[in-house]
Amino acid sequence: MSTIRKGFLVAIGLLAGGLAVGADGVGPLAVTPASAYSYAAAGKEPLIDAREAALKAIGEKNWDAAAQAFAGAKDELVYLEDHHHAGLQKELADAVQARDEAAVRAVLKIAFAAEIDRRLDGAQQNMKDYQTAKVLVIKARRFLDAFSGDIDPAKRKAAEDGLTAALAAIGNPGVFGVGAKTADPEAFKQAYASVKAALGL
Repeated sequence: MSTIRKGFLVAIGLLAGGLAVGADGVGPLAVTPASAYSYAAAGKEPLIDAREAALKAIGEKNWDAAAQAFAGAKDELVYLEDHHHAGLQKELADAVQARDEAAVRAVLKIAFAAEIDRRLDGAQQNMKDYQTAKVLVIKARRFLDAFSGDIDPAKRKAAEDGLTAALAAIGNPGVFGVGAKTADPEAFKQAYASVKAALGL
């Protein structure tokens, strides 16, 4: 096992409690329950920050730093692997080991699309809670914006339009009821489907 790949797996695995390193390499251990990671939490998005830092390091040909950058998104990567894309961490580790920027970007596209899907699913489940649904749709847009340069322009536009429609579909309580707009679950469902189609989900 190469130093870069082992370093990546150690950084992600040990910090996440999901991997152990032995004489034969890296193996699985029990991980922290995914429910501990809240998709509605306010503040920074570790995966977005990790992508930015990793791609900056790759641009500087510092692949060790790129591997370490993903350690900051350990909880997100574990969650996405468990619930959306099995093998995600290995694919990312292999891409880093191969020093293949295109492959790293490809894996991150999968991860970011899954994050968008997750946020929209959460919004759909919380249509009766305007603030929560709104935050989740806005967070989905943050993820789209973060990797928009790696998406076909037409598909990006379709995803953007879908997110705009999703935001409108959650309605608006107005101010003391003035200007209130009732949520439209069916319109949201259609908007959600259009985003998934644009992202190939």
